[in-house]
Amino acid sequence: QVQLVESGGGLVQPGESLRLSCATSGINFSVYTMGWYRQAPGKQREFVASIISDRRTNYQDSVKGRFTISRDNAKNTVYLHMTSLKPDDTAVYYCYAGWNTAYWGQGTQVTVSS
Repeated sequence: QVQLVESGGGLVQPGESLRLSCATSGINFSVYTMGWYRQAPGKQREFVASIISDRRTNYQDSVKGRFTISRDNAKNTVYLHMTSLKPDDTAVYYCYAGWNTAYWGQGTQVTVSS
């Protein structure tokens, strides 16, 4: 059974940092492209960041320089380290795994507010 479980979300103030984790099971993690998407209330889901098996990364322009995606193949886990958080970063963040097929996690809420 394939599972992607996000954790690490919460309520933070603008300018603070947060690290999200996505623990996976049931997939050959090392060959999968991993990524993060987010969806804010009333908005469509949008791409945030991705990382492929050779560690190459891509970022949405609005998070470039603030967010860092990484993966630990020994732990079958992908991370999203978020710094300088803004209210516009408030959203449910979803973990994605893609190769021959695609899988999604259940999401974790990130709220950036004073």
